[in-house]
Amino acid sequence: MNSTTTKPAAAGATMTGAQAIIASCEQHGLTHIFGYPGGANIPLFDALLDSSIKLVLSRHEQGAVHMADGYARASGKVGVALVTSGPGATNAITGLLTAHMDSVPLIVICGQTITANLGRDAFQEADVSGISYPVVKHSYLVKDPAQLPRIMKEAFYIAATGRPGPVLIDVPKDVSSAVCHADFTVAMDLPGYQVVQGFDESQIECTAAALSRARRPVLLLGHGAIISGAHNEIRHLAEKLRIPVVSTLLGKGAFPETHELSLGMLGMHGTAYANFAVRDCDLILSVGSRFDDRITGNPNSFCKNAVKIHIDIDPAEANRQIPVDCFINADAKEAVSALMALAVPGDTAEWVAQVQKWKADFPLTYNKDELSAQFVIDTLYKLSGGRAIVTTDVGQHQMWAAQYYLCDDGRSWISSGGAGTMGFGFPAAIGAQLARPEATVLAIVGDGGFQMTEAELSTAMIQKTPVKVIIIDNKYLGMVRQWQDIFFNNRLSGVAMEYNPDFVKLAEAYGMKGFRISQVDEVAPVLRAALDYDGPCIVHAEVRREDNVFPMIPAGADYNAMLLERPNGPVEKPKGST
Repeated sequence: MNSTTTKPAAAGATMTGAQAIIASCEQHGLTHIFGYPGGANIPLFDALLDSSIKLVLSRHEQGAVHMADGYARASGKVGVALVTSGPGATNAITGLLTAHMDSVPLIVICGQTITANLGRDAFQEADVSGISYPVVKHSYLVKDPAQLPRIMKEAFYIAATGRPGPVLIDVPKDVSSAVCHADFTVAMDLPGYQVVQGFDESQIECTAAALSRARRPVLLLGHGAIISGAHNEIRHLAEKLRIPVVSTLLGKGAFPETHELSLGMLGMHGTAYANFAVRDCDLILSVGSRFDDRITGNPNSFCKNAVKIHIDIDPAEANRQIPVDCFINADAKEAVSALMALAVPGDTAEWVAQVQKWKADFPLTYNKDELSAQFVIDTLYKLSGGRAIVTTDVGQHQMWAAQYYLCDDGRSWISSGGAGTMGFGFPAAIGAQLARPEATVLAIVGDGGFQMTEAELSTAMIQKTPVKVIIIDNKYLGMVRQWQDIFFNNRLSGVAMEYNPDFVKLAEAYGMKGFRISQVDEVAPVLRAALDYDGPCIVHAEVRREDNVFPMIPAGADYNAMLLERPNGPVEKPKGST
């Protein structure tokens, strides 16, 4: 540490604005900052040299934000990214949208042109606080360095409390360079920000009574169940009441997917038995799921004859997507714990037996004589014992991973849900590995998405993060091709991924180990070798090109329209579907 320490006295210290920012991050227990430098944020990078925080230098600002996102999801802590002004800040917007849609606690600190140049179209100026408004919980433009301790304290609090989400802090260079008296004991000033405390006990009582009366109940778990840490409470409730459990894509692991009551993921590419259960239930209790369009299909017919109960910490979600009979505005863990104390088991034996029969009659299947993505992912699951942290990109491989890689731990599945961000999986895996260095981290990615952020191979090598990158290479933008196949009479346009690189040689170009799978008998030995390898590596799996993900409920369609296989002719898209 030099004389300009970032460890301030409790009552305050004289330092630059940049040092105040980094000192605030230290006080909040931050261990890593992910970022990329530029002229406008040099003071912040300079302050990092004298701090205990490790800088993770990315190769692109989008990659830096995804790394901070993966770090946050794997650890449950706030992730922080540091980018420069103008294009550096706008490159971060995709990462902010991703975190915003999936309720991830994140702070992005942007350098900015000096305050005298604001609004003058100065070099690398962008109104990033204005641009970011729709994709953050809050956005700051700082003009007084003395306000930074308060703003940083507020940013960490806003990002992590209530429904988590990203916060942006835009810091002009003259503000980060200026010397100020930084008072770290200052109180927050958030008169309009309210965090839900407690719940309406009468609603808990009504829900408990409804659960006891139900004969065909289903428990629906979303990402909010994981964020709240309600795993134990949910398991106890499901086991006590003998309720089958389904999850959203981001709710995987909130309830052990290896449990007999688990039906896996529901919705567009959910298991057939999960969708049958949702279709025929007489009560559905959603815990931390926002009833998004990928699970509801046609909202007018979703669980039409069932009692609908929704637990969510965000009051804005009340009846937003689906009208419900009871909305409980509460922390999921607290609400489920209260339900546990009141709920009395009903008679669900016949229902559970029916669900188990569906599981036996409609299992997920694939041809084990062909080199398919399903075969690779299923084998990966078995060889890793289901104990790895899995990150994914977006597309067919994501859905197959959700189907075949079962999760018993809610923070072991990291995927882009609401935004559907290609390129997310690999940098998120680097962040997750740094958050949990003892864990095995698998990035299951497609050949399309991986090429969007493949430059972060340098970051993985520099940080020595032993991430295993499993590239499911079908040389197509597979999910778009599937839609063109089913809904556009196989008129393929813009989906062939021609001139993909040899990903093994690409790995070697970065000094990384590369493995190849090109035939069925190579799957298990190559994956075992990759899992045993002590360092980051790529597995290039050259799978069958034209394959579709089933089951599939066409967007906007009823659950009765679920496809278990490819139809003989084209399927008409429901009106208004996306």
